[in-house]
Amino acid sequence: MRNSLPESLLRGGARWRAPYAADLEAGARRLHDEAMDPLRSPFQRDRDRIVHSTSFRRLKHKTQVFVRPEGDHFRTRLTHSLEVAQVARSLARPLGLDEDLTEAIALAHDLGHPPFGHGGERALASALGAYDGFDHNIQSLRVVTSLERRYPRFDGLNLCRASLEGLVKHNGPYRAGPAPAVAAELAGELGLELAAQPSLEAQAAAIADDIAYDAHDIDDGLRAGLLTLDDLADVPLTGRLLCAIKAEYPRLDRSRLAAELVRRLITVMIADVLAETVRRLEAVGIATPQDVGAAPSFLVGFSAALEAEEDVLKRFLFARLYRHEEVMARVKVGGEVVQALFERFMTRPELLPAEWQAGLETGDKKRLARRAGDYIAGMTDGYALAEYRRLFDRTPDLG
Repeated sequence: MRNSLPESLLRGGARWRAPYAADLEAGARRLHDEAMDPLRSPFQRDRDRIVHSTSFRRLKHKTQVFVRPEGDHFRTRLTHSLEVAQVARSLARPLGLDEDLTEAIALAHDLGHPPFGHGGERALASALGAYDGFDHNIQSLRVVTSLERRYPRFDGLNLCRASLEGLVKHNGPYRAGPAPAVAAELAGELGLELAAQPSLEAQAAAIADDIAYDAHDIDDGLRAGLLTLDDLADVPLTGRLLCAIKAEYPRLDRSRLAAELVRRLITVMIADVLAETVRRLEAVGIATPQDVGAAPSFLVGFSAALEAEEDVLKRFLFARLYRHEEVMARVKVGGEVVQALFERFMTRPELLPAEWQAGLETGDKKRLARRAGDYIAGMTDGYALAEYRRLFDRTPDLG
């Protein structure tokens, strides 16, 4: 059967690839050797493994901005990840990048997020401060390299070198100070160059994260009544778009006006990134993946003008939405739940599920702390609350 299939299908239906796109052959190396799939490229296979993972499904019940939102239409970590992947593919295709690799990195970038959003992350980072700390990007690596347990021959998802490198460098290369242990270990085993710039696919996924945050947090903030269109009219970027929409549709109701604002904001940002990225590629003379790694800075990004406007928008959202007293009150309680769970497991490790207790017999505090942290980081908001009720016989008030 294999020999009767067209070569394009054997390579996963490959589209046109720019010469600076990720090197499929070099990037396909895995920690554990596997035979090539006859129907999917290595990067398609990575994307599929991520989508079918337990950790990915859990994102459905993990906080994005609003803790335990009462409505059905607020973003969760899952819907956010899907939206990041859509924006990332919209960048990858016109640039001739590998869309499947871009999508895989985008879908996996939040797998390590704990319950209750950034409040939960801050609580775990504080609790694990004496035990190498906690960072959701590094936790995502731990998820895909060891914590997912679905396959008979290895732990983790055994993703390709290029996918792992994209996760390692989600926030850029490591050029100052030591890399986290899991990143350094991967670098040694797979030959990752931690000081080199990430692939253009990883850069596209990273800025897609920013675009999705900006646009969809506005949508959720308006839906929750914590932001108004009048507020956004005073922000240069959104104000300019609102003026254009109102001029074209003077009688548009506020619901459709908000939706059109979000749509146009995404479109404007994607168009700007594409134009600026092409300009940078030409200015630096990028012709190969190696040129990308050696570049002095990110090549996928906003123009200077839009970057300035986006910075104003981000500061507005931080002050008016992320730091809103209603949001902060629930985030605070969520963080307290995470802190209490960690402290209880550290003093009474026998309360961990049986499968999480293996290897803790030595009394190694660092191992126990990491095990408790991994267990808590994998929880959904609802499961964390259920564990809190089990261990403390009371329910925290999330408002």
